[in-house]
Amino acid sequence: KPCPLCDEAKEVLEPYKRRFILQEVDITLPENSAWYDKYKYDIPVFHLNGKFLMKHRVDIPKFEDRLRKLELRSE
Repeated sequence: KPCPLCDEAKEVLEPYKRRFILQEVDITLPENSAWYDKYKYDIPVFHLNGKFLMKHRVDIPKFEDRLRKLELRSE
């Protein structure tokens, strides 16, 4: 379905695409009903390495900080 907030988030994250893998989840699919039940009023939602990070809009300072910390751990 059209999701202007999701499109905006992907655009904001575009400069970072070489530093992480974006996995989109369509919460309207039956196999994703648990995500739908949890987040139906809060899209988009962002998890980084399986942990909740933010919702509704990309918080760039928060995202950069968490991404940098993950990169430092993997070195």
